[in-house]
Order: sequence, then C-alpha cells, then structure tokens
Amino acid sequence: MNSDAISLRGMRFHTLVGLLPHEEKFPQPLELDVTAYLSLRRVGESDSARMLLDYRTLYQLVADTVGTSHHTFLEALCEKIAAVVLGLEGVDRVRVAARKPHAPIPGPLDCVEVIIERARSA
Repeated sequence: MNSDAISLRGMRFHTLVGLLPHEEKFPQPLELDVTAYLSLRRVGESDSARMLLDYRTLYQLVADTVGTSHHTFLEALCEKIAAVVLGLEGVDRVRVAARKPHAPIPGPLDCVEVIIERARSA
C-alpha cells in the first residue's frame, strides 16, 4: 500500500449547507481538507511531471463539487468529493474532512467536522 499523499488543507468556501430553512437561503463558511493517496515515486525519482497530480486540478475539482448548489448533509458532500477525487488517475484512496464552523449548536463550539476515507474499488 502506498503511503504517499497530496493534501489540500484549509480550503474555504461559502456555500449553502444544512437542513434548517435559513441554511437553504444563506451561504455559510465551510472548510475542507482533501488528501489523495497515490504513488509519488515516479515523480520523485524522475523529477518530471509524469504521473503528477496537479494541485490546481485537485482544488478545482473540489471547488466545482462544492459549487453553488445547496448541500443538505456534509456527509453527502464529502461522498461526492471523494468520488470525484477517486476518479483521478493514480489515486487509490482519499480522505475528506469538512468543517462547518457555524453549526446550529446551542453552546460553545469551534466547528462540526465530518471525516470520511474511501478507497478505489478493486
């Protein structure tokens, strides 16, 4: 199993996310981390772009998936992001963490976080 990875941490978006009526109307901040697990050996050994996962491409895929539509559940958004990243050539596994700092919780809270890890089907 490869232990190589590329991570984009602390991506910030404003999007419609949540179950409550105001969450369907007013965008709120969402922070995402995505880690793509893949072999970086060829890139590291050859110092060439062959088999490279372009960070910009990864970011754009996440941004496009978040988009401007309403996401009822963080879990569902994480699943969509994981599926898109697993569709990239060479990616074997993915970890997606989504943090919602303004969750409707009646007490002190930094954020609600959903974390999923998925692997490419054999």
